[in-house]
Amino acid sequence: MPDAFLIGVAAGYAIAIPVGPIAILILRTGVHQGLRAAATAGAGTATADLVYATVAMLFGAAASGIVQPILPITRIAAALVLAVIAVRGVLQAARVAEREIRGPIYLIFLTLTLLNPPTVIYFVSLAVALPEIAADLGARAAFVAGAFLASLSWQELLALTSALLHGRLTPRLQRLTAVVSGVIILALAARIALGS
Repeated sequence: MPDAFLIGVAAGYAIAIPVGPIAILILRTGVHQGLRAAATAGAGTATADLVYATVAMLFGAAASGIVQPILPITRIAAALVLAVIAVRGVLQAARVAEREIRGPIYLIFLTLTLLNPPTVIYFVSLAVALPEIAADLGARAAFVAGAFLASLSWQELLALTSALLHGRLTPRLQRLTAVVSGVIILALAARIALGS
């Protein structure tokens, strides 16, 4: 079981560490809204990874068949939501105070991450590729716990790092970071929509 936990930790970091649109949004949230908001965003993202890791370990190959037909729809939905956030951020770059993500941050980040097709594909692929873990209930639980804790620790590191800049950036630098993050998120949204 310790091996399953460590494999889960490695899997959690492998899906969380690459910089994608969600990581950029967590960083932007920390810079503009502080640690509490960014930590909440990170918790929402890690919870989505927990959901997908759990579903993948419980249903494995069956989940792959169920999810496959709706992947194009979730890909487009995720790309559209990210594009709206990116464009809104760029357009509001001149007004520093209005770039906050409004609404229930935890649910927003949970939903955005759940709409991210590569996450579900990743965990389902691992469930299929690791039959020795998927066959044992204890090993599955250890894997899921490891993946969740790794994802959560990474998201919270992003939150803490970005929150250190909260209130320390000049308005001009805040506008610049808003435009840069908006352009990056827009490019990542386009990549998601195109399925590459």
